[in-house]
Amino acid sequence: MNQQLAGYAPTPVTARMENHGRAMLKVAMQTGHDLFARTGSMVAYEGFVQYEPNPPAVRQMASQWLTGEGAPLMKCSGDGLLYLADYGADVVVINLNNDALSVNGTNVLAFDAHLQWGVERVKGMAKFAGQGLFNVQIAGTGWVALTSRGTPIVVDCGRGDDETYVDPDALVAWSPGLKVKGKRSFKASSMIGRGSGEAYQMAFSGQGIVVVQPSEDSTDRLRARG
Repeated sequence: MNQQLAGYAPTPVTARMENHGRAMLKVAMQTGHDLFARTGSMVAYEGFVQYEPNPPAVRQMASQWLTGEGAPLMKCSGDGLLYLADYGADVVVINLNNDALSVNGTNVLAFDAHLQWGVERVKGMAKFAGQGLFNVQIAGTGWVALTSRGTPIVVDCGRGDDETYVDPDALVAWSPGLKVKGKRSFKASSMIGRGSGEAYQMAFSGQGIVVVQPSEDSTDRLRARG
């Protein structure tokens, strides 16, 4: 039986964060290198790992998440291997090198605690989305793990002069240096019986990337749930 299951066994550690399969994140934990992770995302760990729900750094940001459900992150510390997942969603690992990323709060799985982060309003979208859209901006040098409902596509917006248009419900993350504006249109779904009425897309231009998942997220874009 061990031979039959050998392909699913833990693999040697090669990086701080890496995929174990498409839907699980493996984090090499080390004392002094703490981690913020989505509350409830731990599925297994080896060694000595401690968890602090609603830590002070998160409480300070909590009011900006516009949700009464409490802070969506926990702080993880210790030594060992930590495995995280989010209901079978694909996991995307990114190593920031003095860079920044703007991430939809529902797609944040984990990031190094030493990175700078905060909740920010997406400029240029308030008139299209009522109160506006809020994202988590993460910056610095370190590791970030995102989730995607299916295998995402990463669009390089710097390859041409045309704008890139994305349904906000399918958006995962983008480079904060990109220019963002809203565009109203009629959803294609109204043509095939899934609804009707006016909708909007987000238009990106400039140098940077946009990460798009192949499934529209039906959750409230103003909330970041744990």
